[in-house]
Amino acid sequence: MAETPVPGVDPQIHAMCEAFRADYRAVKQEFGKAFVGHLEIVDGVLSCLVVGGHALLEGVPGLGKTALIRALASALNLKFNRIQFTPDLMPADVIGTNVIMEDEHGRKAFQFMTGPLFAQIVLADEINRATPKTQSALLEAMQEKQVTAGGTIRKLEEPFFVMATQNPLEQEGTYPLPEAQLDRFFYKLSVQYSGRDELREILNRTTTGHQPDVRPVLDGTKILRHQQLVKRVVIAPHVQDYAIRCTLATHPQGVYAIPMVNQFFRVGASPRAAQAITLAAKVRALLDGRFHVSFRDIKEVVVPAMRHRVILNFEGEAEGMTTDTVLERVIAETPNTIEAELAGAGR
Repeated sequence: MAETPVPGVDPQIHAMCEAFRADYRAVKQEFGKAFVGHLEIVDGVLSCLVVGGHALLEGVPGLGKTALIRALASALNLKFNRIQFTPDLMPADVIGTNVIMEDEHGRKAFQFMTGPLFAQIVLADEINRATPKTQSALLEAMQEKQVTAGGTIRKLEEPFFVMATQNPLEQEGTYPLPEAQLDRFFYKLSVQYSGRDELREILNRTTTGHQPDVRPVLDGTKILRHQQLVKRVVIAPHVQDYAIRCTLATHPQGVYAIPMVNQFFRVGASPRAAQAITLAAKVRALLDGRFHVSFRDIKEVVVPAMRHRVILNFEGEAEGMTTDTVLERVIAETPNTIEAELAGAGR
């Protein structure tokens, strides 16, 4: 049933918003055929997709991180490639390389053979097992949606979406992702253990011969159209300013820093954090049937958008503090409005 048009919103825009929500629900429905639970993770991954960002999934082995990404790939009519990151993986194994080819006349010439990065959905499985040299092969692709090889720039087909997984526990044979790499991920999503009911459903599906029938329900053209729609969602200046102040509040010794940040953070969030918060909040507004961003939308996306963009100092690590804990305090102590901020400064 069609929803009532929102007052003040162009009917064409309203129709586009309704199509956005319908496609979002359709993908989630297909998702659910092959993946159980973790709805907040599913929403996070889909949010990254519809804003043109990338997702980093972190969790211990066996929680279904790879299965989640495969389920998403099955629900989308896009080219999918999986790259298994290992210590001996080289940049050319990811991007591709020039090889000598011989034609029917015996003439030889270099020809570029594309690597698995030339897809629209790329699964970087256990990304922290590769060396920093190989990890850096993704930097240009994730930011500029292109790769440079042999002095030639090659554009990647859009939409281009990287989903990476990593295990937070194993240290042997792993290489921590550098800050420049982490900052290119729109969201970092923490995959937790399944609950009792979810685990029961997983067993019913995986130990009884059940074969999910996941159909592709969304193509690249629609995704690109939805990405443009998200950018058109209205955000009032004072709401945008709240997102800005939440970002600035993570900068140690900064004007807007809260005491816990000064105590436990070594490095605050980059401008990409403010961009991610704003776009993610716009997605939440659309899913809630609104064409404007609210303070609540901002608050709900701060943690996944910034948890990987801030760094704890020695004291924070020694006391077992987490970035999530500090960021939740940032949300609680950063006032919504300029008036509230001024009132707090006067106390």
